[in-house]
Amino acid sequence: MGFIITLILVGLVLIFAEIILIPGVGVAGILGLLSMGGSCFYAFNQMGNTAGAIVTGVNALLIVALTIWVLRAKTWKRLSLETNIDSKAVSSDGVISVGERGKTVTRLAPMGMVLFDKDSVEVKALEGMIDPGVEVEVVMIEDKKVYVRPVGEEF
Repeated sequence: MGFIITLILVGLVLIFAEIILIPGVGVAGILGLLSMGGSCFYAFNQMGNTAGAIVTGVNALLIVALTIWVLRAKTWKRLSLETNIDSKAVSSDGVISVGERGKTVTRLAPMGMVLFDKDSVEVKALEGMIDPGVEVEVVMIEDKKVYVRPVGEEF
């Protein structure tokens, strides 16, 4: 009897894991159903038809109860993330213009940060990599991407 109960509990845990933790994979759910089916088979084979029918009924009741419990809204609310992201991306519109100069804060490989006056902006090196602390000049702004090159270099 202990083996049957163990198979039922393992099956419930695996089905629960399939529904909540790893949905879409299917392996845990299939193993859970096989475990619960194995408990039914073992009960019919070792304990007779009456015990097998009782175990099958209990398994069906437990699966229905688990499904109802999981599909309730409160279960999902407890498991869902309630944090709202209210930050916005900083736009470089109006902050800098072509020809403006700044100093690299991080290495541009090819993307990095440049300090223009008091505004720190993510930029892209036009060619190659640029080390930190190098004075750069804005060459072009295209699709909200700012392209720079070191001061003194020509196209």
